[in-house]
Parts: sequence; C-alpha cells; structure tokens
Amino acid sequence: MEPKKKKTPERRCICCGEHMPKPELLRVVRSPSGEVTLDATGKKSGRGAYVCRSEKCIERALSRGLLSKHLDCPIPDEVKETLAAEAERGS
Repeated sequence: MEPKKKKTPERRCICCGEHMPKPELLRVVRSPSGEVTLDATGKKSGRGAYVCRSEKCIERALSRGLLSKHLDCPIPDEVKETLAAEAERGS
C-alpha cells in the first residue's frame, strides 16, 4: 500500500488571479494588532494577501494599491521596500 501524498494548498495572486502552490507566493499579513509585515513562513496569524514572486505582479500590487485594498490598511514603506527588493531578486 502506497503512502498518501500530502496535498499542497493553493492560493490566488491578488494581481494576476492565477492559482499557485502556497510556497511559490509571497504573503503580506496584517496582524490582529494592525502591524503589516511580510510573512516568510506563511503561518503568522492575521489577514493575508498573496502576490506572485514576479516583478510585474509585485510592481502592480504596489502601484495600484491592491495590497492596501485587500488588507484594509495602508502598507508601510519598509514592507514596500522589501517587496521591491524581492521583485528585483526574483527576476
């Protein structure tokens, strides 16, 4: 008898709408206290928004305010800078 394969959860990018495995996306989370951070583990509690690691999607999420809209709060400059650096590294 073969062991069961663990199913990888999928999430949708807020920019392009494409469904991808959770580890392939960047998660930005607003904690219950209101702090907005980049969640590398994908396990922080709070409201999360997922973005592709592509430069195009990250730039679009920042320029159009999609992260602010999905998290219902303003995005701090430190998080924007971290995402911009991630976009440069990903391309």
